[in-house]
Amino acid sequence: MKIAVVTYGTEGDARPLAALCRALDDAGHSSVFLADASTLGTARRLGVRTQALDGDIRGAVGTGGAIANVVASNRPAAAAQALADIANASATAWLRQIVETARSCDAIVCSGLAAFVGLSAAEALRVPVIGAGMFPLTPTHCFASPFLPPAQVPRLLRRASHHLVNAMLWRAFRAAVNTARAEVCDLPPRRRMWTTHPMVYGFSPSLVPRPLDWPANAMVCGQWVPPAPDWQPPPALNAFLAAGEPPLYVGFGSMTGFDAGRLRQAIINGVAGQRAVLQPGWSQMDVQGLPANFHVLGDAPHDWLFPRMSLVVHHGGSGTTHSAARSGVPSVVVPFAGDQFFWAHRLKQAGVAPDAVAGHRLRADDLARGIAFAGHSAVRTTARALGERMRAEDGLAQGVAAIDRILNTGPLLISRSGAHQLS
Repeated sequence: MKIAVVTYGTEGDARPLAALCRALDDAGHSSVFLADASTLGTARRLGVRTQALDGDIRGAVGTGGAIANVVASNRPAAAAQALADIANASATAWLRQIVETARSCDAIVCSGLAAFVGLSAAEALRVPVIGAGMFPLTPTHCFASPFLPPAQVPRLLRRASHHLVNAMLWRAFRAAVNTARAEVCDLPPRRRMWTTHPMVYGFSPSLVPRPLDWPANAMVCGQWVPPAPDWQPPPALNAFLAAGEPPLYVGFGSMTGFDAGRLRQAIINGVAGQRAVLQPGWSQMDVQGLPANFHVLGDAPHDWLFPRMSLVVHHGGSGTTHSAARSGVPSVVVPFAGDQFFWAHRLKQAGVAPDAVAGHRLRADDLARGIAFAGHSAVRTTARALGERMRAEDGLAQGVAAIDRILNTGPLLISRSGAHQLS
């Protein structure tokens, strides 16, 4: 089958779906991947056919961009609105691009900020549509919406919190989506968001077991990990790793807009002379004049790097969270926005991370306490066991099988434990 896979977001949003496209191609399908131009590198490396969507996500999250400004203000509602504004500004262009690219396709898989537009494109083309997520969106009693503080939602309101957040998101996107539907496809306006389409989730059941109250068409597949690149570490990194005990890792991915100078000093003081690998990412953190115990690193595959670390200090993005847990080492999570607090909470519940401290509040003593927690032998044993379980999962095979099952309208089987069976 020909399948269009659509998303819009940062590299962490695009990379898993690029891996899914490669797996679909290897299984005999023909995929095309649509995403922001700056996030298509993994797909191109994997030989996946690509199409760049209108926009500039890196500019939006970079210093002075719309997302950076609201992350710095520590206002989650404002950050959500800024994300909606990005999607709304491009909704018409995206819908036109998706419809044109997917005109010969048999199905659409959609995710991220482009999800509502992708759903509309499938409606216009009269092809099946499947939602994809790197965090849970389907309502459940088991946990609150990933966009709300996990510990602050009472048990009785967990399921309602999903409906509340989903309704708020739809209200933020609805006008622009309906305008695009009318202009590009001559479709009638939608008053309510889509709720009955199948969902495939690219996260680990070892971190988020499939809720028993989910409908049969919501499936937890496991993490979608791209094949390891043919990557050789720089000689300086090899020398640093060989010069002593495994270092700790510090990196915050595509996060930006925070007080990088203050956080830099908190990291230096919190690490307190221990060996550390620092990956600045998109933060524009000043790496000049760092103490000699730090090694600054550019892009490097987490699957190669993290198993060689003693622990991972990170922002709690879904991809980095999974890579850290799968590597079998503890985490110290410093979340900034969105679903990062959810993943921090899941790692704490798994026993491999301490309580998280938000990036805008992190102090040196917070980081030092987290590092001390991660050094406990019981925590390290738990992290190794979790890593073994996650490495045994094959999320891509499960994802392809789930999509095949959905498109072939075969039966969906749910075991007593709630795990999706793809036999």
